[in-house]
Amino acid sequence: MEKADMPHPGHDKHLCYLTNLGFQTSHTEDYKTLVRDGNFMCKNCGRVAAEAKNLCKPEAL
Repeated sequence: MEKADMPHPGHDKHLCYLTNLGFQTSHTEDYKTLVRDGNFMCKNCGRVAAEAKNLCKPEAL
């Protein structure tokens, strides 16, 4: 299978991408760590994360 092109560097580490792959169900505890005590919201998809680096377009809450 050919690897998908990412829209920007690091996208494969963002919740936008990981959630579409089912990361929240296959790696529940890791997902909880990324979202626990959310401080940032993605302006693209609305997901919340503890660290800005886990979102495409983070904005502080």
